[in-house]
Amino acid sequence: MSGTHRSVVLEIYPGDITGLAVDAIVNAANERLLGGGGVDGAIHRAAGPELLEECRALNGCTTGQAKATKGYRLPARHVIHTVGPVWRGGDTGEAELLASCYRTSLALARDLAVRSIAFPAISTGVYGYPLMAAAEVAVTTAREELAANAGDLEQVLFCVFGEEAKAAYEAALGE
Repeated sequence: MSGTHRSVVLEIYPGDITGLAVDAIVNAANERLLGGGGVDGAIHRAAGPELLEECRALNGCTTGQAKATKGYRLPARHVIHTVGPVWRGGDTGEAELLASCYRTSLALARDLAVRSIAFPAISTGVYGYPLMAAAEVAVTTAREELAANAGDLEQVLFCVFGEEAKAAYEAALGE
């Protein structure tokens, strides 16, 4: 289940992102960065109260941007928090904002010299982004960014939950 682009391996991981022993995991956060539901809440619970404390000092994050923290009690050393767009039908710049989430997260990963990073399916939960469209944006943007400058990255995982998400990412990766 992997597609190689240059020396960076893109893979699908069906399971819980909070248990991954990678250098960085990406959090599908809200603008306040203070935890929430879904992946965001799970990451905050698994990392412990220190994560919330560090996030408070970051003063939020705008949609399409990303900010990094330590991983605390997570196996991952870093958490990169990014705020995905709320789906409003596709005509209000959602695709560009979602692509920006991946670009800014990968730029932070390069700055942190991480070798492995895991992304959730950003914006596909309560924000309502259609799964197939989100998977296409995720994979296309990751491939473009890694082709331009992979930095130390060797592995990009797309952490998915459920058969529908797995199938969407397999299609986007061309598997």
